[in-house]
Amino acid sequence: MNADSIIAAANDTIFSVWFLIGAALVFFMQCGFAMVETGFTRAKNAGNIIMKNLMDFCIGTVMFIILGFSLMMSENYLFGLIGVPDLTIFTSWSDFPWSSFVFNLVFCATAATIVSGAMAERTKFVSYCIYSGVISLVVYPIEAGWIWNPQGWLAQMGFIDFAGSCAIHMVGGIAALIGASILGPRIGKYDRDESGKVTKVRAIPGHSLTLGALGCFILWFGWYGFNGAAATSVPQLAQILVTTTIAPAVATCVTMLFTWVRNGKPDVSMCLNASLAGLVAITAPCAVVDALGSIIIGAVSGILIVVVVEFLDLKLHVDDPVGAVGVHCANGIWGTLAAGLFSTSTGLFYTGDFTQLGIQALGVLAVGTWTTVTMIITFQVIKHTIGLRASAEEETRGLDVTEHGLDSAYADFLPMPPQVLMGETSNAFTSVEEAITVNHYPAAMPATPAPSPEAIGAKLTKVVMIFKESRFEAVKNAMNALGVTGMTVTHVLGCGTQKGRTQFYRGVKIDEVALLPKIKLEMVISKVPVSDVVEAAKKALYTGHIGDGKIFVYDVENVIKVRTGEEGYDALQGTDD
Repeated sequence: MNADSIIAAANDTIFSVWFLIGAALVFFMQCGFAMVETGFTRAKNAGNIIMKNLMDFCIGTVMFIILGFSLMMSENYLFGLIGVPDLTIFTSWSDFPWSSFVFNLVFCATAATIVSGAMAERTKFVSYCIYSGVISLVVYPIEAGWIWNPQGWLAQMGFIDFAGSCAIHMVGGIAALIGASILGPRIGKYDRDESGKVTKVRAIPGHSLTLGALGCFILWFGWYGFNGAAATSVPQLAQILVTTTIAPAVATCVTMLFTWVRNGKPDVSMCLNASLAGLVAITAPCAVVDALGSIIIGAVSGILIVVVVEFLDLKLHVDDPVGAVGVHCANGIWGTLAAGLFSTSTGLFYTGDFTQLGIQALGVLAVGTWTTVTMIITFQVIKHTIGLRASAEEETRGLDVTEHGLDSAYADFLPMPPQVLMGETSNAFTSVEEAITVNHYPAAMPATPAPSPEAIGAKLTKVVMIFKESRFEAVKNAMNALGVTGMTVTHVLGCGTQKGRTQFYRGVKIDEVALLPKIKLEMVISKVPVSDVVEAAKKALYTGHIGDGKIFVYDVENVIKVRTGEEGYDALQGTDD
């Protein structure tokens, strides 16, 4: 065997292993989808979102084994349209194409899970499971076979969809659009007049942009396997990884600038969507475009995601909590068509020939029609049989508790009553007590002592201040200087008559009450003059800007110190313990 043969054999082995590693990376993207969808929705539905993403893969695996893989990749492929089910996975164990099966399985699960976010927070879990089974069993395998089975009619025409802008993302995005439209918006999303016309669009912010960002980074990381797994040489793999980096980076920059100019601030959630939009758009042409093409594709994606998300919400009134339609449908279509424009070998802008663009457009039309028809039938059948939407009560309470019996996906953050230990007490703190001096007081409650001379006629006043967090140290120092040492400080949320600052969430103005973080300081005063306290607080808090805060002064009827029984003025004074 000569050196060239050895190198060729080694390359074949290396890229066969990389193919499977890429499949594992695509599987890991399920985690990314789960985090994005959970972060962009409310906490009361977090467990339901996680469960749907888990079951997308698990149900999809069963469906793909039973029928999906045969319909998609069977060697006995009829008329370039559909594979003949042969169940060779059960009958030809030693000869079965396991690598192809695993790779196509994880892609199938990706198509299914895209819909979860668009239909989040109001879909019956059982209905979603049925949908997930249908798309994995029939819808995705048939159209994907047209593109990726060598005998498929689109593959025979030279259709370019290297990693699935059309076969996966556009299909999932169309299914998401149809599902969200049939399902209807979340309760409270749109205000309507008596005629049913939408009069106001309300923003419903997700509960954790942190989780959303984590999901975005996981997806971006997994996308290197999503796009690169099918590479057959190091130069091709390098090209794919470069284009897969350029497009989302440019898309995110464009969206940041676009939202910054329009709204006065860069929109965080929209920029996260833009990263995913750029990834979706570059998925089809990643192996056939150069750096310039990647830049243009990403730039268009950055504008397209904002326009589509806002158009759906503000004009069509389709409630898509995570932007799945804008990310996957719109940019799946754009990426597929972009292959016909920017392919360095067959694209319009490089050859002047419209042929490739025509083939790409035909593929989009055919796959889009197939998906639209099958998903409308699927969702309508589910809606008119077992029902598609959760009840209003279930939606209001949250699907975590009503669908899964889960009080919260964040159990440790629930308000819990203190645990009281009954019976024998632990001696775990004996060593601490021995290490310090402990003053033991009588077990019986002391009698109320006679008031001191200073207490007679003394006035008790409660002063409450609400102000910016940044002014706390100044106020604390001012009170200490006056001799006021007893104070209670809490973090609160609130707003004044301005209803907080104007905010935008995914292009929708949040003009209801916007609660801002504040400090609430409370103290009861008797010895220090109230006027001195108020003047000192005003000096410490004043900046001349809206939001400096307010000071409230109340009369107090009485104060009782529990340990000593002292009341009124005496209860507020220190002791010489």
